[in-house]
Amino acid sequence: MKRGLGILAIALLLMHANSVYAVKIADITHIGGQRTNVMIGMGLVVGLKGTGDGGDYMGAIRMLAELHGKFQNHVDVKELANAANVAVVTVHATIPSNGVHNGDTLDCYVDSCGAASSLKGGRLLPTLMCDTEAKFIWALSEGQIEFQDQASPNTGFIKQGCVMEATIEQKFVNDNGQFTLIIENPVASWTTASRIAQIINGSEAATGETLAVAVDPKSVQVTIPKIERDHPDSFISRVQRLQISASMLVNEARVLITARSKSIVITGDVEISPVVISHNGLTITTVSPPQTRGPQVVNHTAVALDTTNEGGAKLQDLVNAMDQLKVSADDRIAIIEELYDTGKLHAKLVIEGQP
Repeated sequence: MKRGLGILAIALLLMHANSVYAVKIADITHIGGQRTNVMIGMGLVVGLKGTGDGGDYMGAIRMLAELHGKFQNHVDVKELANAANVAVVTVHATIPSNGVHNGDTLDCYVDSCGAASSLKGGRLLPTLMCDTEAKFIWALSEGQIEFQDQASPNTGFIKQGCVMEATIEQKFVNDNGQFTLIIENPVASWTTASRIAQIINGSEAATGETLAVAVDPKSVQVTIPKIERDHPDSFISRVQRLQISASMLVNEARVLITARSKSIVITGDVEISPVVISHNGLTITTVSPPQTRGPQVVNHTAVALDTTNEGGAKLQDLVNAMDQLKVSADDRIAIIEELYDTGKLHAKLVIEGQP
């Protein structure tokens, strides 16, 4: 429960900070075209201790026979039928959004796709990595397999096991000298997009041009001044370093619950309709009047929100109510879900990792 209280307290502090500080445009946007790409391959893991595909999966045996043939050691698949120390695997790696250059290394992930019971102790033989349509060879992967989850021995990874054989560059600027700022989802809105465009145009007023235009709630199209198009890095950097007041960002009212860690993060202006909370037999005990010889003990089995009679409640009212009830993390989550299900919680509820 203390952990849940700490997270809520941090959320409140961050909400207060938003009214004071400014953020850089680069902190809430990314440039269009700045995306990841996936490479895939199919390879052979060797050195397994009898846990490989063996004759139960002929795909591995045929691949092993082809490997023998490449080194002029031609064998029939029947001769390899009992080879239980090899396994066919799929391999994939993710090219980061900033691109990669020839010689760069990436982590790659290995998954058994045959009858192998475990890849532990195995080593991936050099495997060609291609684009998703298998048209271009981009990299080569190999190495000793490690495991993040020992309970899943058929899925592993190789740290820095993928070596790029090609340079993959991202194209950020189009042929008209324009790039697009994509606003991150939590702050995306017409207001945010319009404000970003105004800030950019104001900072570049000396050009006499309207360089930035809000296209939709998530994107702002920016035109690079003609004098800087041959070398746009300075202009793009200048734009990304421009600041916008955090108070002008329209934060989505959202409650994020992570089921595994039982954490609750509340962002934006979350409102709650008038409601009485009574959950799981919980009670609040108060002593009235305090510090007297004959105090009256009162047990409360419910907490009412909207004590100001103004027709609604804010985040702080919910936090105070939960503090009074001294609810556990599980009960906090259940209360929030009940408020959402009954239409009393006016925010988007996102539950991650729900079984």
